[in-house]
Amino acid sequence: MSASANSQQPCFIVLNASSGHNDTNETADIIREVLTAAGRPHELLLAEQGRDIPKLARKAVELAKAQDGIVVAAGGDGTINAVAQAALGCGQPFAVLPQGTFNYFGRAHGVSQDTRIATEALLTASAQPVQVGLINDRIFLVNASLGLYPQLLEDREAFKKRFGRSRLVAMVSGLLSFLRERRQLDLDIEIEGETRSIRTPTLFVGNNALQLTQIGIAEAEALSRGRLVAIAMKPVGTLTMIGLLLRGAFGKLGEADQVVSFPLRKLTIRPPRQKRVRRYKVAMDGEVTHLTSPLVFQVSPEPLLLMVPLAPVVEGAAP
Repeated sequence: MSASANSQQPCFIVLNASSGHNDTNETADIIREVLTAAGRPHELLLAEQGRDIPKLARKAVELAKAQDGIVVAAGGDGTINAVAQAALGCGQPFAVLPQGTFNYFGRAHGVSQDTRIATEALLTASAQPVQVGLINDRIFLVNASLGLYPQLLEDREAFKKRFGRSRLVAMVSGLLSFLRERRQLDLDIEIEGETRSIRTPTLFVGNNALQLTQIGIAEAEALSRGRLVAIAMKPVGTLTMIGLLLRGAFGKLGEADQVVSFPLRKLTIRPPRQKRVRRYKVAMDGEVTHLTSPLVFQVSPEPLLLMVPLAPVVEGAAP
């Protein structure tokens, strides 16, 4: 099911000033130029800091509901997550203008990483339902995880502050995170009424077929059947961990004996009874927070109404 955009439907854009490589003023100017030239009503809500985004997202939703408009997130995966959190269930369509480093969500749905092309495509895009993952009451569009991956993200942000935002910086910081000594997680996981105990350095739940396919997880196709995909590593040494990192880089992670992956509708995680763990550090779409156990991963019963371009940009092709 899809709905075509109204040529006069106003756009309320939350722009993260700290995302991506481009100058914020230049990005804002491009967005305004394209929408003004098309005669499309719009309002730009500029977030000077990350903590401003949830408040501005709620304002964008209120304006969109009052004026039958579109809620737009301009930023990286974390910004898109925060705005989508406010937009889910509001009844108005949601759009993205990707500005971040990896942009898995936008790329998976054919949205160009070029601001001008993405904004022009928004003018003729149509709203289509898109699957959303939930962990407790929080959404994730790309992935959610605990253990090693949240630590890797924190290390990556520290590196970016020192050396700038680039995929090379992200890869180097990730490698150094893998080389450090790691704590193991002892978890009781419940799937379809059955509980088992596992020990792992990280547990990762994916909701993005592009990302899962790139690292070589065969279950990626399960997302099209209303499921999420969980990935867990068996406890391994440093050299093996480096080997797994290389496998992921070459799209062969799922072939490793030390990696377990499976599709799921619902996954509940608790600490073992003898452990007094009440809160876990969790990463959701590149942002790290703390959530109280039990952690419940599942597909949201309500999809996100995403504005998808009529001519999606194919991953790997020139924009």
